[in-house]
Amino acid sequence: MTSDSTILGRCPDCGAEIEPYQSLIEFEEADGTTGVFAECYSCDEVVRPE
Repeated sequence: MTSDSTILGRCPDCGAEIEPYQSLIEFEEADGTTGVFAECYSCDEVVRPE
């Protein structure tokens, strides 16, 4: 069972949980926060977890 504090977020397309090991790239946003692109295994797309 996965704790919500360990997930990156949810897929904006299908709502599946995105785990840290699904991360493809991290980058710095203009406001200084970290953005992430990850692979959603459920819908087989690259997404920005929400």
